[in-house]
Amino acid sequence: MSGESAQRIRLRDIAWFGFGVALPVPWIVAHALGGMGIPAEYVLFLAGFAVLGAAFMLSWSCEIAERDIPQSLALLVLALVGVLPEYAVDLHFAWVAGYDASYEPYAVANMTGANRLLIGLGWAAVVLSYCWAAERDEVQIAENQKLELRFLIWATIYSFTIPLSGTINLFDAVVLLSLFAAYVRSAMAASHEEEEELMGPAFLIDDQFTDVGRRRWAAFLFLFAAYGIWVSAEPFAESLVHVGRNYDVDEFLLVQWLAPIASEAPEFIVAILFALRLRGSVGMGALVSSKVNQWTLLVGAIPIAYALSSGSFAGLPLDDRQTSELYLTSAQSLFAAILLSDLRFTRKEGIALAVLFVAQLLFASPVIRWGFTGLYLVLGAFLLMKAPPNQRQAFFALMFSLPSSDRRKAGAESEP
Repeated sequence: MSGESAQRIRLRDIAWFGFGVALPVPWIVAHALGGMGIPAEYVLFLAGFAVLGAAFMLSWSCEIAERDIPQSLALLVLALVGVLPEYAVDLHFAWVAGYDASYEPYAVANMTGANRLLIGLGWAAVVLSYCWAAERDEVQIAENQKLELRFLIWATIYSFTIPLSGTINLFDAVVLLSLFAAYVRSAMAASHEEEEELMGPAFLIDDQFTDVGRRRWAAFLFLFAAYGIWVSAEPFAESLVHVGRNYDVDEFLLVQWLAPIASEAPEFIVAILFALRLRGSVGMGALVSSKVNQWTLLVGAIPIAYALSSGSFAGLPLDDRQTSELYLTSAQSLFAAILLSDLRFTRKEGIALAVLFVAQLLFASPVIRWGFTGLYLVLGAFLLMKAPPNQRQAFFALMFSLPSSDRRKAGAESEP
């Protein structure tokens, strides 16, 4: 590459970096000044740009962090930061529900909407983006990402038992938070992956700074992105709600779908950027890790927030509508986990997830919702019965083996 070409690339990376960092600044300033009385219609754009800029910074900081920590842990941290706004909004609903019963349906509505959006649109968008950019028909999932899939399967199987008590209670919190702690411990014990070539602003930072400087930039980008998401996601969601009410849209549906769109946007953008840069496995790993986080840490935190607010040990009540939504979310999660269990995610499978997700959005009837729950379960059972033996064996191996078995296998394969 000529010196002139390298200079153009460096200037482009600097401009791209400045653009990403600058996007959250207008809303952060407005927020620091108390909102400045900005109408909801303008908050929608300002806070939305802040979320977008934070998403870019998260993608760069995650790539930089992979130089120093295991990829599984880097994806875990990325997913945790990315879902901070979802946690803030959902735990706000759970906290208020502790003293205002009218808010009780909203925490589960927001959580189930976010989870189904993550799989139905997020996973599908990553595989379709990667297949388009790479001119291939599937994404090959990295072997080390069995870790995320295993904990997703375990959390999903447990989620089917939650509605049986009629509440999301503190026992559920203990089980789910224990799963999350085990996931974190396993991610931290994962081995380093071979370094991949960095591109764009991440390459610029890695090329221009020492190890200490690179780590400081990674920490700065993480913290600034987390703060930008924290202060902008909820106002963004509230402005969507306000604008939607002007058109007489059902408030329940706004809580379930529009608020999660704001909080999930950073994760989607980060994962799609990975896919477009031919790192589809990393993009999928980030979203699967995010799903594990939501299915364990988020769901487990809801009854704790409710109990602290209500001053009792009672669980968050589930009405019939919330019970059906939770089972539908669990069934979709199980179907998706079966699809990924062979570490291959094809374009057709991504389209199937998207079509099923969009189709169930069109019907609010509880009977039809139960029908989609059954459809996901039937399709999952059909896949296990008709799939090649290696895919069926892979799913049950993930379900019944321990995370440490992957490390032992990896170690044995590396021996001469």
